[in-house]
Amino acid sequence: MIWLLENLGTLLVSAAIILVVALIICYLVRKKKSGKSSCGCGCSSCSMNCHCHQEKQ
Repeated sequence: MIWLLENLGTLLVSAAIILVVALIICYLVRKKKSGKSSCGCGCSSCSMNCHCHQEKQ
């Protein structure tokens, strides 16, 4: 119990950081599944355009 009280600040900050990272990952996964780009710029000038948006046959 004493260890928990001595490290409460570290544990709370760590939990907050883990929560923020998890929320960012969930956001990026949802964005990717909906077909939106993660870079935020146009795909016409992107060198990876042929890898991201392959034509469906």
